[in-house]
Amino acid sequence: MDTGKIIAALHDKKGWSQADLAAHSQVSRVMIGKYEREEAVPSIDAAKKIADALEVSLDQLVGEGMLKGFDKKTLKRFEELEHLEEEKKKTLFDLIDTYIRDAKARKTYAH
Repeated sequence: MDTGKIIAALHDKKGWSQADLAAHSQVSRVMIGKYEREEAVPSIDAAKKIADALEVSLDQLVGEGMLKGFDKKTLKRFEELEHLEEEKKKTLFDLIDTYIRDAKARKTYAH
């Protein structure tokens, strides 16, 4: 998936038009249309403004990198986890691992 399609999908997911995204990001609607049609590539500044408006990381906006699947809220949570005491982090990771293991087991037995 390319950046233009990702931008379109993300603003559609929010129920926004190109004009709505333009208003929230301070990037012109004309340029957003060009990005979506692959007639132009957003500058880093424009991409950052669009990503901020859509509440996603730049990785997610361009569909690359290790963090591409995480929205800003999730990334913020990961950052905050790093400031917890080691024992509390371990407890949270154990809980997450349990949920993941259970979800995988349900998926396996559902087939």
